[in-house]
Amino acid sequence: MRSSILTGIAAIGLAACGDTSSSTSPMPRASARFETNPVGAAVTGAIFTQTNAVSGNSVVAFSRAVDGSLTYAGTFSTGGNGIGGTNDPLTSQYSLLLDGENDRLLFVVNAGSNSVSVFRVDGAALSLVGTTSSGGSFPVSLAITGHTLYVLNAGSNSIAGFDVTVDGSLTPNPSASAPLGAGASGGAAIRASRDGRFLVATEKGSKSIDVFPIGAHGVLGAPVRSASVGITPFGFDFVNGGELAVSEAGSAATSLYSLSLDGSLGVDAPSVSTNGQAATCWLIATTNGRFVYTANAGSGTISGYAVGAQGSLQLLNAGGVTGSTGAGSTPLDLDLSRGDRFLYVLESGTGRIGSFAVSSDGSLTPLSGIGGLAAQSGFQGLAAY
Repeated sequence: MRSSILTGIAAIGLAACGDTSSSTSPMPRASARFETNPVGAAVTGAIFTQTNAVSGNSVVAFSRAVDGSLTYAGTFSTGGNGIGGTNDPLTSQYSLLLDGENDRLLFVVNAGSNSVSVFRVDGAALSLVGTTSSGGSFPVSLAITGHTLYVLNAGSNSIAGFDVTVDGSLTPNPSASAPLGAGASGGAAIRASRDGRFLVATEKGSKSIDVFPIGAHGVLGAPVRSASVGITPFGFDFVNGGELAVSEAGSAATSLYSLSLDGSLGVDAPSVSTNGQAATCWLIATTNGRFVYTANAGSGTISGYAVGAQGSLQLLNAGGVTGSTGAGSTPLDLDLSRGDRFLYVLESGTGRIGSFAVSSDGSLTPLSGIGGLAAQSGFQGLAAY
């Protein structure tokens, strides 16, 4: 009886995060009418999201001013295709990714054409370097460390590795490629540890977390599989040293794990609830590892957690709401700007990029954000600098 109840909860959580419409019958797209905010300071960063359109995927770019305000900067074709849909058809995190060193390259999955596009970044302007086969089917998530890019192909339950050249072009690296662990199902996200020694993958269907050791030149070793302590592990990020925080869509909670040198995971803080929030699917951590934020698609909220030095995880607000994006907003992927001063979130339900100022105590102050995206039309991913 308990097993069937937990299975039902997991299904509800995953449905709230994912798109239940047919990917071959996307909703009509409204003409974009982008709001503009007065910008009184020089542009200091940018925000990127992808249209995921069946007829041709594109990246929509916004420039960021020093006060966190956003201005539409352009739409750039990836040269590949998306799958359409409404809210979160990829059911993944990190479908767009900046290079992590100097934010000069942007990588984007094209799930409909099984490819990955690379752009050179100049402020908020993008120039396409090229589009390459993803090395599998249904690419949904990206990770990078050093000069190696990893692509999670959820359809083929595999990770494909690529060498990234100075100009941003990709060359397949078979030694940096590997299948997910036995019984893999529902790959959601991949991320490299901050020291570049491990690649981690979460799997919604198998309720597992795979850890691959990374060797010289990006070579992947055999994965070490650990069971998720909560239901439907989804988004995640690294925090203090060898710890990672993982959101749980089915549990509406976040767990904290310690990562051992052999790739095994120990549970430091199991399933710390968001206290009534729903569809806790995406997660991002501040650079200093002190704070973690989750996007709760089913309740239109952001939950913040404080990460303690001794492996503790505690909600910043007793009610679980550190920031609100509003009823019907369906917040999906989220990211922090360079320096962790601002938190941005893709509000799929209302076609907006929500924004918050981040205080030193982790609290969030809502900013104006920007609208103009087509609501519930399959937009995916968010990358900020």
